[in-house]
Amino acid sequence: MRSDYAPATSSPIPLRRLARITFTTFLLTFIASRVLVILIMTRRMPDLFLHLGGTHVHHLNYGIFLLSAVGGLLVFTDQPSDRMRKICALLYGFGMALTFDEFGMWLHLGGGYWQRASFDAVIVLLSLFSVIAFAPTMARMRTYHWATAAVTVAAVALFYLMLFKSIRYVGKRVGPRLIDIEEAGPK
Repeated sequence: MRSDYAPATSSPIPLRRLARITFTTFLLTFIASRVLVILIMTRRMPDLFLHLGGTHVHHLNYGIFLLSAVGGLLVFTDQPSDRMRKICALLYGFGMALTFDEFGMWLHLGGGYWQRASFDAVIVLLSLFSVIAFAPTMARMRTYHWATAAVTVAAVALFYLMLFKSIRYVGKRVGPRLIDIEEAGPK
């Protein structure tokens, strides 16, 4: 048989596509988890929290188990298929969001859900995932890319400065209400 009739092999799924899946899943999961917690705490939704022996199992634990499963799959699978890699990217973003949504609890085990450290960790991770997902590769970087990157870094730094100042302001006004909601919500 002639070689030009050989079936075409598909190239592996690009890492940027996997990073975009992770980024999108991470972002949507973080937003969904925050909204669900607010709805449960304000009793606008039934208590979906898992309780074992009187202990509330926080969703960061679900994320840890998911991350462990994804790591195990990728370590112990010889040449995972593109489909498996897409599923792992999706589960990785989901697990990272669940885990880092409660990052503040890693640092302060007795602390509340609304800790600033969790929000900061999520912002840093989303920024990192977005650079991996959407920036050109180093080999494709040109002068205008570097100039754009410098302007972007300056704009992001200014945005974060303004964001953190507004968060402090809102935290003073809304923070006590969030703490009251958490204390009054299901345990």
